[in-house]
Amino acid sequence: MASDYKAPAAAAIDAALGSINFNADGLVAAIAQQHDSGEVLMLAWMNADAVRETLATGRVCYWSRSRNEFWRKGDTSGHIQTLKDLRIDCDGDTLLVLVDQTGAACHTGRHNCFFTAIRDDVLKVIAPIEIEPK
Repeated sequence: MASDYKAPAAAAIDAALGSINFNADGLVAAIAQQHDSGEVLMLAWMNADAVRETLATGRVCYWSRSRNEFWRKGDTSGHIQTLKDLRIDCDGDTLLVLVDQTGAACHTGRHNCFFTAIRDDVLKVIAPIEIEPK
């Protein structure tokens, strides 16, 4: 964890959780963005416990809808996301998670998950694989 992250007090975490509008499944969309470059890395989901853990520890934790379990970024890959700031949007239904990304954010081995774009009227992959996925 980065030495400059300071976990908020429990009451502040509770207040943040109270202002988030979780969907019917108890989840909120979380956009991960590299804190210093502004690069959008990925979109994932968090439940209240994942938000609480992220804020309390400074290590970003998501909820995996496909595995139905917590997903601590980097547990298996080593590509950790360290929290710099967590922001709640105006409607409370989306989080912006400003992170310091170590390694690739995408499970495909690319730096971010947004690597397909329309170029010359066809879909093209516009980012190389940086780390071979397992």
